[in-house]
Amino acid sequence: MTFANAGSLGTAPGRRDELVAHLTRRSDALAAIGCLAYEVGVNHDHPDTVFVLELWTSEQAHRASLELPEVQESIATAMPLLSGEMGGFHFDVAGSPLRD
Repeated sequence: MTFANAGSLGTAPGRRDELVAHLTRRSDALAAIGCLAYEVGVNHDHPDTVFVLELWTSEQAHRASLELPEVQESIATAMPLLSGEMGGFHFDVAGSPLRD
């Protein structure tokens, strides 16, 4: 069953675009471990927030991704850009009207 993880990342003032550029760098390692989609977005009503929507083959694949050296390095690089405000939720996808 597909696993979805949706979250918001508060950024230090003025650092949102820098975080977006970092999070949208190509990562073949994510696809190889089971990431189906990793979408990064912004909302102009929230100028210091980045939104992320992830779809994974399973919750286990998502957890395993956090152990990858590339992901750990990416998190370490992103940390100075963050304000510490984070939100989100996750769920198992039950279905979609876009596919059988």
